[in-house]
Amino acid sequence: MTWEVLSIIGTIAFAISGAIVAMEEEYDILGIYILGIVTAFGGGAIRNLLIGVPVSALWEQGLLFQVALFSMTIVFLFPNKLLKHWHKWGNLTDAIGLSAFAIQGALYAVEMDHPISAVVVAAVLTGSGGGIVRDLLAGRKPLVLRAEIYAFWAILAGLLIGFNIVSDPVGLYTLFVTIVLLRVFSYTYKWKLPNRSLHNATSSSGDKDLSQ
Repeated sequence: MTWEVLSIIGTIAFAISGAIVAMEEEYDILGIYILGIVTAFGGGAIRNLLIGVPVSALWEQGLLFQVALFSMTIVFLFPNKLLKHWHKWGNLTDAIGLSAFAIQGALYAVEMDHPISAVVVAAVLTGSGGGIVRDLLAGRKPLVLRAEIYAFWAILAGLLIGFNIVSDPVGLYTLFVTIVLLRVFSYTYKWKLPNRSLHNATSSSGDKDLSQ
């Protein structure tokens, strides 16, 4: 039951997220549906390839495809007054999708008796794979590659589930809410992982050469 609920939550959240990005980029209705479907199912397809599940398993999720199509249609028909809030809602639905699919991916790998490394990879790919494909198709820098904390929360979910620290339904739903909140806090308060930039070094070197 937990698996099915998380699948539905993640599908709705990522389908809406993909549709919002498509509308921000001024795609037509076909582009909206394509980007929403890719966002909702891209991560699961990539995960299946890497952990040995036939890609054809994707086509057995008829109900989830219907849920995704219905969600995108509702978003497309939203009143224009709500358009100004779409960026904020897009971040929230992306956070929900990340959390739901990261947990679902980790559970999938545990169910197949894969090692902890595979559980973490499955969590990251399921949680962020669809978003990566979405951003690439929309001509954006993928969220998972930015300094802003994103994929780390999927890694955290994979570790907690892989080491069997969280396994019962109550714990999984608590983890789901926690990951959503952490992701919301990370983009609200601009939490970032350490990074290095060559731009400053290049600029400093150029200024030094000019001064000489």
